Amino acid sequence: MSETPDSAVHTADTRAVRTYIERHRSAFLGELAEWLRIPSVSAQPERAADVRRSAEWLAAALGRTGFPVVEIWETDGAPAVFAEWPSGEPDAPTVLVYGHHDVQPAAREDGWHTEPFEPVVADGRLYGRGAADDKGQVLFHTLGVRAHLAATGRTAPAVHLKMIVEGEEESGSPHFRALVEEHAARLAADVVIVSDTGMWSETTPTVCTGMRGVADCEIDLYGPDQDIHSGSFGGAVPNPVTVAGRIVAALHDSDERVAIPGFYDGVTELTDAERALMAELPFDENAWLTTARSHGTLGEAGFSTLERVWARPTAEVNGIGGGYQGPGGKTIVPATAHVKLSFRLVAGQDPARIETVVRTWLAEQVPAGIRHEIVFGAPTRPCLTPLDHPALTAVSGAMSRAFDGAKVRYTREGGSGPAADLQDVLDAPVLFLGISVPSDGWHAPNEKIELDLLMKGVETTAHLWGDLPAALRDTTRAEPLLT
Repeated sequence: MSETPDSAVHTADTRAVRTYIERHRSAFLGELAEWLRIPSVSAQPERAADVRRSAEWLAAALGRTGFPVVEIWETDGAPAVFAEWPSGEPDAPTVLVYGHHDVQPAAREDGWHTEPFEPVVADGRLYGRGAADDKGQVLFHTLGVRAHLAATGRTAPAVHLKMIVEGEEESGSPHFRALVEEHAARLAADVVIVSDTGMWSETTPTVCTGMRGVADCEIDLYGPDQDIHSGSFGGAVPNPVTVAGRIVAALHDSDERVAIPGFYDGVTELTDAERALMAELPFDENAWLTTARSHGTLGEAGFSTLERVWARPTAEVNGIGGGYQGPGGKTIVPATAHVKLSFRLVAGQDPARIETVVRTWLAEQVPAGIRHEIVFGAPTRPCLTPLDHPALTAVSGAMSRAFDGAKVRYTREGGSGPAADLQDVLDAPVLFLGISVPSDGWHAPNEKIELDLLMKGVETTAHLWGDLPAALRDTTRAEPLLT
């Protein structure tokens, strides 16, 4: 940029930010509705042209916002969008914003009250596929950076601002890591902001500080070369279905801890402070059980439900089968059996090591006469932001200003996502900034976004870009930012 503003002019006045946002709210929502009309369903091959059209629409929108560099990056699947807006100050920190422009499948007959790709505003909410996940939360950054500039009088952001918006997140991000590795130099950042997440509730603003990783595998067990008569051979040869049952039963001990030797090695344990912060959240376990469609809780002894879901590793049986499944009886020793397992991982666990200890453990469970094969899928690493990280302080502070000084609490996500790829490849701390709430119905019929909360997201980013430089200035750490 040719013009460099006074470096002291960073922090935006709350009133100025809100005035700008209110003046441009209608036009912003019109743009969002236009984008939501593009059915960018990455899981459906017949929608490939729409996914590309979505990328092109976003690239044009980012150009209109003022990003001087906007590019569409090709992958072996759907295209991603990259944008960059250098700060007027060469020593400003670099921030990379992540999101995705593809959406889940949706059809009126799924239970939608309106056409899913014809957005409708009603009762302060915008309904439409992608409104919350993730187009609304990507686009709020465009109005947010404009409000930041208007309120500070700057001609460029107070941070070197980059965005990477992929087109295959709803299909498992199969090409995202390769994309990040290919463009690692262009994506290099001091901090990564993931805006594909949410808050605890409309009245409890929160910032997510971590996501679990995942490793999954399929186990095939082979006994006799074919199904054989249980009267003639049963009790004298190994039964692969029986072995499958014993493997599943051996996964946990009586305290519901994973019983695989070495599984917990390296786990970053919750501190007393972190447990206290989780306990502050207004968690209604009965309501949670209703959402889970479950009739009771069960998990590792000594931990609360939230702690189990957010901060403890798990082993789950996703499927088990083998032998005769039809009506009536069929007295056989089956030839094969199958088990599907998944392991949610927390900070300190390495998926490659988990694969090693699972393979070793499995080999010890399988008796002579049974042949086994185990195949692991592509893993996702866990990521965690330390509560004392200055960038996290800046995010929570900016959100608090947007929510009129409300206390911002911290959550984690029990699931997994591509944020860990950014952490791994770029070696940068990952933080989460989202304003969606559980009632928004991600992946469900009648997905929506609360418009007032959407504007709070805009306001948070308008403050954040001015707050981050001071928060990160002269901050050094001897140890890695993330474990």
